[in-house]
Amino acid sequence: MTEAVAPTLQTTLGQLRVVSNDAGRAVIEYEVRPEMCHSGGVAQGGFVCGWIDAAMAHASISLMPEMTPMSLELKVSYFAPVRPGRVTAEGWIERKGRATCFAEGRLLDPAGNVLAKGSSTIRLIPREAVEASARRALS
Repeated sequence: MTEAVAPTLQTTLGQLRVVSNDAGRAVIEYEVRPEMCHSGGVAQGGFVCGWIDAAMAHASISLMPEMTPMSLELKVSYFAPVRPGRVTAEGWIERKGRATCFAEGRLLDPAGNVLAKGSSTIRLIPREAVEASARRALS
């Protein structure tokens, strides 16, 4: 009998590849699958939010890899329906402090049309502290 393997966050979100991730900017490609959609073949808004959020998080990690980004606030504005197929999420850091940064992002279709935009206030916490807390919670 084969044991089922739990999907990763990346596979759940349909991540295809990280196109770029440096200097406070990140670009990630996703495949919008039919099972991510609700009535009318439109991607559920939580996926759209997740794609933009992931790009903003990657952008913050590119500046401070020893820190874990934790969202304090996240806002997404939806401009057009997201349909099955490829999309690209872009994220960048607008301003960075020692413990907080402000990020922005957007989701684009293959033609470069903006489907949604987002902004986030991110708390930067040392990765060691986050991992230690997770180990304690699981034990």
